[in-house]
Amino acid sequence: MTTQRALSGIKPTGDPHLGNYLGMIKPALQLQKKHEAFYFIADYHALTTLHNPQKLREHTYELVATFAALGMDIENHAFFKQSDIPEVTELTWIISCITSKGLLERAHAYKDAIAKQQEVNHGLFSYPVLMAADILIYDSNYVPVGKDQKQHLEMTRDIAIRFNHIFGETFVIPEPLIEDDVATIPGLDGQKMSKSYNNTIPLFTTEKKQRKLVMKIVTDSKTVEEPKDPETCNVFALFSLFATPEQQKALAERYRTGNMGYGEAKQTCFDVINEELKQSREVYFEIRQDFQKLDGILEAGRDKARPVAREVLNRVRDHVGL
Repeated sequence: MTTQRALSGIKPTGDPHLGNYLGMIKPALQLQKKHEAFYFIADYHALTTLHNPQKLREHTYELVATFAALGMDIENHAFFKQSDIPEVTELTWIISCITSKGLLERAHAYKDAIAKQQEVNHGLFSYPVLMAADILIYDSNYVPVGKDQKQHLEMTRDIAIRFNHIFGETFVIPEPLIEDDVATIPGLDGQKMSKSYNNTIPLFTTEKKQRKLVMKIVTDSKTVEEPKDPETCNVFALFSLFATPEQQKALAERYRTGNMGYGEAKQTCFDVINEELKQSREVYFEIRQDFQKLDGILEAGRDKARPVAREVLNRVRDHVGL
């Protein structure tokens, strides 16, 4: 392989919002320039919490249309469904047999569920093993992760190193791609943008609806005449994630000078968001209901990914004696 492979997955558990776009989707698409990208819709993972088949299918198509509209290079990279690669579940079982219960009990998601006294099903408990199989079955060299997800990759590395120690060199040991300066994307209420906080701005909705939501971002009660602090403003925080340095400097000066209301700042914020997304939005709405095209993207991705998965699984089967 002359180009090293980057792997990432996204769960189909809701419509993508600006936080998903800035935190995962946009950085993942930028990796196409330097790496062979294998990106998958983690529909097996979604089953730990999503038990509505219609919504699972809808959210899956949402993600296909979203990545395609934003510029996923379908010809040269792979975008596919996790469930279209049956080899991943066989590998999950094999590596689960050398994964200790203690390792799984240290997983953040499991510990968080226990702390909140939530129901823990086997899927949630064994989530890190399936995640490790997702990564290892494609000989992935790199996995982009946020700081809060670093543990997932560390567990994958632990499992792969242990397997290689027991059965001989089998798996590529993946490396994390961590951006230390990833900003927290503020939601409508100033908290981190998250479906669980009900404070999101959808990535692809109509221009009118998106603007209406931006205008709802919470601000302080300073009057139009008063100077304002861009460093503590939720509107400016979101604006700066889309604006150029020059645009940020200009708006920051307007804040500090005064005689500018938050309504004007919100409109300026919406304008830079809309400028970045308007062409992709048109493509999205053009293809969202074209199920033949969307299925074709997934099939093409499956056909790229599955031969790699078969090769790795055959290697694993041989090394364990199956």
